[in-house]
This record gives sequence, structure tokens and C-alpha cells, in this order.
Amino acid sequence: MSTVSITAYEVTAPAARVAAPATRLRLTRRGRRVLAALAAAPVAAGLALAVISGGNALASREEGAPAGTFDVVTVMPGDSLWSIAQEVAPAADPRDVVDAIIALNQLPGSVVAAGERLSIPVEYAAAG
Repeated sequence: MSTVSITAYEVTAPAARVAAPATRLRLTRRGRRVLAALAAAPVAAGLALAVISGGNALASREEGAPAGTFDVVTVMPGDSLWSIAQEVAPAADPRDVVDAIIALNQLPGSVVAAGERLSIPVEYAAAG
């Protein structure tokens, strides 16, 4: 038969641990270039976006309309851009007049509400 014996061992604190030398991060020339490129990429993207989207705000060589030459029409209940175009420029094609009114007033579509004030382009204001 076998015997099992239990022996108690004394646990002692290990000898003073020797601190491992601290490693220092060193960037190579290639690493510095990569880091600089990563830092500059968002700036370059923002600048490119500003240049692309800011192009619409450039001034043109076209002369602006003199102040006070626009006629203003108030939309009445039941009016549409088509009926207003026919009223202010009966000799002109209503499609062209509607497009000009939309462009001048920067309307999002062809729907207008009663009480809204619309500027009429100069070339059609004189005709009506």
C-alpha cells in the first residue's frame, strides 16, 4: 500500500525583483513620415472639400439687376406659378416665365402658398 504524506512549505517573498529596463519608443524616418501623413490627411480632405463646394460662390461677370427694378406679386388663394406667369407676361411662354420666377426667388419647387410674395424678373415685369 502507498502512503501519502503532506508536507508544509513555507512561502517566502521572492528576492527583490529587478525592474526591467523601460523601453523607449523610437520612430524611424519612415514612421515619422507615416505619422505626418496621417495627421495631414484630414486637413487636406477638409481643404479639398472647401475648394470644391466653395466654387459656386464665385462672382460672375454678369451685371446684377439695378436695385428697385423688380415687381413684386403677392400670391392669392388659388394662384399657381403658371397663372402668375400668364398674368405678368401674356406674350411669353409660361414655362420660361415660371422657370425664371423659380430661379429668381430660389424656390425649392413649383408650389406656392397664398400670401407669399414673389419677385418677377425684370424682362417680364416690363411686359406685364
